[in-house]
Amino acid sequence: MQTFDFTEHPHTRQNILTGDWVLVSPHRTKRPWQGKVETLPADDRPAYDPGCYLCAGNKRADGSINPQYTDSFVFTNDYSALLADTPVGELNKGGLLQARSESGICRVISFSPDHSLTLPQLTVPAITKVVELWTEEFKQLSANPAIKYIQIFENKGEIMGCSNPHPHGQIWSGGSLPLEIVKETARQKAYFEEHGRSLLSDYVQLELAEKERIVVENEHFVALVPFWAVWPYETMIVSKRHVTTLLEFTAAERTALADILKRLTAKYDNLFEISFPYSAGIHQAPVNDGDHKEWHWHMHFYPPLLRSATVKKFMVGYEMLANPQRDVTPEWAADRLRSLSEVHYKEQKK
Repeated sequence: MQTFDFTEHPHTRQNILTGDWVLVSPHRTKRPWQGKVETLPADDRPAYDPGCYLCAGNKRADGSINPQYTDSFVFTNDYSALLADTPVGELNKGGLLQARSESGICRVISFSPDHSLTLPQLTVPAITKVVELWTEEFKQLSANPAIKYIQIFENKGEIMGCSNPHPHGQIWSGGSLPLEIVKETARQKAYFEEHGRSLLSDYVQLELAEKERIVVENEHFVALVPFWAVWPYETMIVSKRHVTTLLEFTAAERTALADILKRLTAKYDNLFEISFPYSAGIHQAPVNDGDHKEWHWHMHFYPPLLRSATVKKFMVGYEMLANPQRDVTPEWAADRLRSLSEVHYKEQKK
């Protein structure tokens, strides 16, 4: 009689932050690949692009001129998904057709004036400036009582819908809590009320003890492949200290966050020696919504690449109609990422 083996046999794992489950099918990695393969586009960009609306001194869509900034720079999105002056409105037809107006503020943050770079190619002091700008924006936006949640994120790469290769991210703030935040709030609150500790504090301690899914760490943060990861090389950065938002980080922690961001994203680029695409975002406590001491700051990275620089993971079939599924185990992915150099491949070739 066979003995069950997590590395060989199909099984499900629970996401403790949302309650969702993922199907893991490690035996499927043995099947031959006959899917789509693509040619990679060139990734050589100038330090300054006169046609880029994010480069210093250039004109944006609304006619504004960017300042000659030297580190990071933020402005209100010229094509915001949320608008501050949206009129109040609501629709409810028998509980079957429901809608309501949503207002908010959307910001764009350029990480660097250098058009040719990405996050892992910036210095730790330069990334620290980005972290400090995130913190200042969070502080300013949370001062608006109409704002309930502030989502800081980055879409990197064309296949993640990024319309401009200039290193940048976004900040969307709105008057209601997004779906993922509602789920994470409920799970963290229930755990905190039962144990008197944050859910991620205990989870991080378990991961640090097992070390199997740790990718990189420093004094204040750990980057790991979550036990419940859906995307092939999905990772999560978690603060070792229980803090609810960016506003609680010390200067040392802001620098440490910049350090671990650089090290993790360098490993991503080194995996297939390309500018590794992903969607990444910070999850932290809601604002102007009462006390959320249960919340523990963390940052998700969702990259789509699977077998190579040209083979992507898609959510199709069973994953769209039932629940997410992955083939390679989180432990295998963590070991692969952990083994990579933290020196960017372009620097290694100089």
